[in-house]
Order: sequence, then C-alpha cells, then structure tokens
Amino acid sequence: MKKKALAILVLLSTVTLFGANILQDAIDRAPAGSILKLPAGTYKGSIHIDKPLSIIGVGDGVIIDGLGEGTVVKVSSSYVTLKNLTIINSGDRHENIDAAITLNDASQCEISNCVIKDCLFGIDMQMVHNSIVAHNHISSKDVELGLRGDGLRLWYSNDNIIKANSLINSRDMVVWYSHGNEIVENYGKNNRYSLHFMYAGKNLVKNNTYELNSVGIFFMYSQDTIAVGNVIKSSQGATGMGIGLKDVSNFTIKDNTVLYCAQGLYIDRSPFEPDTHNWIEGNKILYNSEAMHFHSLSENNVIKNNIIAGNIEDVVNDSRGSKTNENEIRLNYWDNYEGFDRDNDGIGDTPHKVYQYADQLWMYDSDVKFFYGSPVISLLNFLAKLAPFTKPMFLMEDDQPRVSKIF
Repeated sequence: MKKKALAILVLLSTVTLFGANILQDAIDRAPAGSILKLPAGTYKGSIHIDKPLSIIGVGDGVIIDGLGEGTVVKVSSSYVTLKNLTIINSGDRHENIDAAITLNDASQCEISNCVIKDCLFGIDMQMVHNSIVAHNHISSKDVELGLRGDGLRLWYSNDNIIKANSLINSRDMVVWYSHGNEIVENYGKNNRYSLHFMYAGKNLVKNNTYELNSVGIFFMYSQDTIAVGNVIKSSQGATGMGIGLKDVSNFTIKDNTVLYCAQGLYIDRSPFEPDTHNWIEGNKILYNSEAMHFHSLSENNVIKNNIIAGNIEDVVNDSRGSKTNENEIRLNYWDNYEGFDRDNDGIGDTPHKVYQYADQLWMYDSDVKFFYGSPVISLLNFLAKLAPFTKPMFLMEDDQPRVSKIF
C-alpha cells in the first residue's frame, strides 16, 4: 500500500502541467484502499470518490478548487478520508446544494483538519453513519446571511462524531432526522442558527460555544437529547435566542451558560408528548432581555438549581394559556427575590412569586413595546405594584428559592 501511495504522489507532482483534472485521474487509477498524499499546490476541478480512499494533504497549501461549478468533492463510498485540505470555490446553486464536500450513503468516513472557503454549503452529509467530522474550519460565500448555505448538514445520518469544528459566516448547522450523534466542542459565530435540530433523537450536544448568531441552539420536534456545558452568548436581533425548545420531550438542558441574548431560554409547547418531562437544571441564565420565554402550552418542565440573574425580565408568558405555573420550578437563584433567609439554610423563607404587571402589556400588543423601559411604563408598573388597578397575572412560583449563587 505504501508503494502505491508513493507512486501516486510522484505522479501528481510531475503531471500538473499536462492535464485539466489530474487529481480525478489519479483517483480513477488508484486501487481501492490507496492513500493519495498531495504535495502543496492547487488542484483544479471537482472530484468524485466512489471507492475506499484517503486523500491527505502534505503540509500546508494543498488546495482543491471547484472553479465555481457544482460541488467540489463528492463522496459516494464508505471508508473515505479527507484530511489537511483547503477546499474552495463551489457553485452557487441552492437547489443543487452546491457544497465543498457531499457524502452520500456512506459510513466509516473521516473529514478532518480541512479549511472550507467560498463554498455555498460546507459539508453535506446524507445517510452517513459512524463517521467523524473534526477540526474543520468552514465558511460560506460572501453573501447576505439568508443567501448563504449551511455550514454543516446532517440528514438521516446517525451515530456520527462532530467535534471541534469552526463555522463562521455560514448560515446554519442542521441535524434533521438524525439520531445518536455527538456534537461536541464546536464553535459558531455570525451565523443564523448555530445549531438547529428537527425530528432528531438521542443526540449529545456538549461543550459547544456559539456567539453573535441569530439563534444559538434550537430544538424542534425532537426527543431524548442532552445539551450540557454549552455557552451561548449575544444572540442578535429583537428575537435573538439562546436555547429554544419547540415540541420536544425528554430533554435534559444542563450546566449551560446563556447570556446577552434577547431571549435566554424559549419554551414552546414542550414537553410535547404526554406524561413526559424536560429537565432544565444547573444553567446560568444571565443578562438577557428575557431569561425564560414561554409560548403556548408548556407544562411539566422541571426547572431547578439554575442561576437567573441580571435579566430585564425573568419570566415572560406571551400567550395566556401557557400555564407556566404548572411547571416544577424550585431551588433556583433569582436576583430579584425579595425575601430573607433568617435560618441561614440557603433557602428563602418565603416563595419567590413572579407576576405580570402593567409593564408587560407589550407581550400582547407589539405597538406598546415601543414604550418598553420608558418612564411612563415604569410609572405604570410602580403604581400597579403599589396599588394594583387590575389584578396582575400570576406566572410562576419557586417555593424554595436559593439566596446564594454558590451551590
């Protein structure tokens, strides 16, 4: 095998001037299982790999240039490795999913230490299983956010490891109809959805960092997933969201940090399946416009041992039927708690109750939001608390509020 790989290396370094797509020619002539070690240079034209094969760049400066047409690297075989490559210049057709790399109906593949630039979509995985995508740097074409392609797409792809990738100036990373994947230690910036799930289950989302995106992590129509140790900050826009849950069941959201977002945690009709729960525990929800935003019927969430501090609003209920008070909410730290701990057991002597007063009229009339934070709304809120002219809406109660951030 080593002799074959060396022969192909010499071939590529000596015929660069003679052919239009010498890399595809080398792939076609290589026996299955070969290792193509590419010296530095630009290899022009898209390629298709339909056999077990490894393409590894030797040192820096190994560039595969798609010349602006279609997908640059198409893989339709298992046991393919792409490593230490720079892949540039895909086509720009969304309907064709023009990408840097497309893997289709494969398993036991690896894409690692690659740089993807000026490609509409980054890595598109369709029915790919038991594969590794790690330590890649991915960006899209220099167009408006909505016109970019997804940096990384998993579609009907199970049991993969997606680790330590960087997605910057892309659109979304999506995990659709895909189960059992580990998504760990990735970084996302200046995207739309740094991570978007739909119809996916039993995934692990751990120790990722997402900042300056429209949405950090959004889970939809999914179940049985754990999100732990992630940091989501500065989700941008009036509806910028840290972590969103829509129609999801049996989720664990634990030990995450969500800060500087318009909405820290967004909960919509979750849990969805009857007789199920979601566990929201040990998170730090800090300095957001809204710490927790409830929409539609959302009950049977277990919300405990979280630190909720520095937010403008702790709890927002934008639909009168959300039933926020029917969640299990206890043992959280609230910086707005107005009670005492006379027995020094770390738990407040009285429950922490959250009501909706006049200053939250904007939730039912968007025109009122223009005056949010203004002196007139602040005055109405003060008067409503001092001598309520209408009965405030009860949102929730933490009957065991913590009085210290350290626990």
